[in-house]
Amino acid sequence: MGLLRGRAPFAAVAALAVAGLFAGRCALAAPTAQQVEAVFLFYFSQFVDWPPRAFAGERSPIVIGVLGNDPFGGALDQAVAGEQVNGRPIVVRRLKSIGDAAGCHILYISSSESPQLPQILSTLKGHSVLTVSDLSQFLQNGGMIRFALIDQHVRLFINARAAQAAGLTLSSKLLRVGQTVPMTLRDGGAAGPDLLSGRSPLQRGSPAGPGSG
Repeated sequence: MGLLRGRAPFAAVAALAVAGLFAGRCALAAPTAQQVEAVFLFYFSQFVDWPPRAFAGERSPIVIGVLGNDPFGGALDQAVAGEQVNGRPIVVRRLKSIGDAAGCHILYISSSESPQLPQILSTLKGHSVLTVSDLSQFLQNGGMIRFALIDQHVRLFINARAAQAAGLTLSSKLLRVGQTVPMTLRDGGAAGPDLLSGRSPLQRGSPAGPGSG
């Protein structure tokens, strides 16, 4: 992992991984945003530390859950196939309800779940689950990592405080890749109205993403 020292190298590794995974199927096509996001979900398993209580045993798997409509198709399964992190296999589970999410370590919340987002994040409070989504108000509601498509590139925005509150430790490499969004959190985990002085950098097409300046 010595290559992952900054934003550009990490993104390059992700792009190469995507190309390797899907070259046989779409050699002439650029990877889709969903394929890139699937690879990032796998990489998150390497750059997040969970407390011991998050696992039933030393060889228990790292579980990546997808809640709601699955935007990845088979891309996520391909990204994690045969992979292990610190001796733990990685498994993917498709979830039909938030009640199944407590056993996950990484949870991707689909855009189909937007109406229930506050309830979902509230239910996960007290659980060491890394929450990820591309919903526009995700970080403001207490989510941890948001994907944003900016200038045809997938960017990461990170609510490090929410991750810390869940007992998760984010690698400095991951924090350098994404843009950490400063926010004042209420007791419920939602951002106060002073989030970035009232202006969110998470709007599609915003120039505020990592690597933009």
